[in-house]
Amino acid sequence: MRSVLCGLVFGAFWIGAAQAGSAGGDWPGWRGPNRDGKSLETGLLKEWPDGGPKLLWQVNDIGVGFSSVAVTGGTVYISGDKGGKLVVFALDLEGKQKWQAEHGEKCGGPDGSRSTPVIDGGLLYIINGAGLIGCYDAKTGDKKWTREMKEFGGRRPGWSYSESVLIYKNLAIVTPGGPSCIVALDKATGEKVWASEGFNGGAQYGSCIAFTFEGVPLIVNGTHGGIVGVDARDGKVHFSDNWSAGNTANCTTPVYADGHVFWSNGYGKGGVCLKLKADGGKVSAERAWTTDFASHHGGYIVKDGYIYGDTGRVACLDLKTGEKKWQAQGMGKGSLCYADGMLYLFGEGGGRAALATCSPEKMEIKGQVTVKGPGNVRSWAHPVVAGGRLYLRYDTNLYCFDVKGQ
Repeated sequence: MRSVLCGLVFGAFWIGAAQAGSAGGDWPGWRGPNRDGKSLETGLLKEWPDGGPKLLWQVNDIGVGFSSVAVTGGTVYISGDKGGKLVVFALDLEGKQKWQAEHGEKCGGPDGSRSTPVIDGGLLYIINGAGLIGCYDAKTGDKKWTREMKEFGGRRPGWSYSESVLIYKNLAIVTPGGPSCIVALDKATGEKVWASEGFNGGAQYGSCIAFTFEGVPLIVNGTHGGIVGVDARDGKVHFSDNWSAGNTANCTTPVYADGHVFWSNGYGKGGVCLKLKADGGKVSAERAWTTDFASHHGGYIVKDGYIYGDTGRVACLDLKTGEKKWQAQGMGKGSLCYADGMLYLFGEGGGRAALATCSPEKMEIKGQVTVKGPGNVRSWAHPVVAGGRLYLRYDTNLYCFDVKGQ
């Protein structure tokens, strides 16, 4: 088994400057500007030419890993295990290196880096496999502060910490796991602001999301004890559900839309949709439905009331009922993101990527491209669309394609 980068992912969002208010071409961290797997861009190709979109550049020495890219302010950020260390790389838009910085030891397994860099207010946030949390100057790579998950009672999960830091207002939020399951740090100093109480769940491989429901700001993540939602102001638990508790590995990041939270996991588990209810400032959650839709590492997006995601095949579900609208062959088991009305699919094997329609009626493939990787190594890095470009990471290689409309 291989670990994930996921983490390893609609109401009024309160997610911080790196995500709320980003320019349409920015992708400032894990799962994009609103941490929902969706780009804000328009004017992109609706069909690719034979052989795929134009390759602008590639780099082949970013280290081993599953980290996706962050793209903002004319810089591309990514992490990889190289020379025994987790290394963060900053590249310009031509693929030339601006700087690199070491962030603790490598993961310790063959998979490489997991955590995707997150950029906010000129600072970069990253976590290594052992749970070292770090903040760096995004322009220079100079270290600002570090903390460790074990300081908060966290225990390294079986396939190592894979989370990407969530920036919410003035907070950097992480999931050490354990009695203080979710912890909020001052994003400028690293000092602890609050720690959740009343829910004990081990860390897994997804990342926190933030949203506001009926005036209550919430932080939600999946753990080894199930899914939990805490108050973003003080960490108090509002709700939890033991769906997928004790599963082999819970890899995906939850999504929120229209009063519903959806979370799906592989290893034969499937997904759960929770319907939220607010009463006197307290938010509760009840199961609306469950499904055999089992997303291992590739995640899912919600668009216009429908869930689209990878289950080994691509599938579409109705958000409110769980009805399966269709299931179709994509690029094999893999990951996806959304931009300008289209799905971008990336298979975990063979470097195969595709452009596909995003509709509850059916899915049609509108072009394919293949990138090269080292032998049969799997690629669990999610595709990213930013600035009219598609970024595909295959182990030590990063490819950048032009997907702007003509």
